[in-house]
Order: sequence, then structure tokens, then C-alpha cells
Amino acid sequence: VQLVESGGGLVQPGGSLRLSCTVSGLSFSTYDMMWYRQAPGNEREAVAGILSIEPKTYYTDSVKGRFAISRDNSRNMVFLQMNNLEPEDSAVYYCVAKGLFTTHWGPGTQVTVSS
Repeated sequence: VQLVESGGGLVQPGGSLRLSCTVSGLSFSTYDMMWYRQAPGNEREAVAGILSIEPKTYYTDSVKGRFAISRDNSRNMVFLQMNNLEPEDSAVYYCVAKGLFTTHWGPGTQVTVSS
């Protein structure tokens, strides 16, 4: 199983980034997909999620209205569109596949929001 994130980088406050995660080695359409993040000194937190069986989504309060999660089951990919970024969004972002019995994590991609 392999999850590979891309799209992180340095952006100014108010800017946008789109994270992508390509998944291989599992039945992608049967897994709920999540994005987590962890900033230095902070606990890892769930940022957004999208179910496998229906297009229901979840967002932590601090990103509602700014972030959007989506998935493309035909390409085994999940995305996180991040708009109006704030310095507090700076963190390593992780793609996570949650199945009925197993959970798989990507290595993470760094997002830094700074002027």
C-alpha cells in the first residue's frame, strides 16, 4: 500500500494550494479518505474527510468555508483544495485511507503560509 501526497509548498497568507494524494495497493473506492495535519508542538488533527460510499464530507471548524475535499475513484486520488490560507494552517499534511480494519498513512507534505 502506498499513499503519496503532493502539492505542498510556501504560500502567502490569503493564497491557495491544492494538495493531491495518489493511492495504490488497496481498493481505493472502499476506503474513507481523510486529510490530517500536524504543526510543530501540536497534536495531529483531522482536517477533512470524505466517505467511500457516498459523497459526504467532514471539516474541522477552523477550515470550514475555506477548504474542500474531493476524490476521484477512477484515478485513486483524493484532493484538498485550500483557499484563503492563514499562517495557522502551516503544518505537515497527511493523506489517510481508513478502511473497515486498516488505516494507511502517507509520508506527508509540508504547507507553509508566510509572508
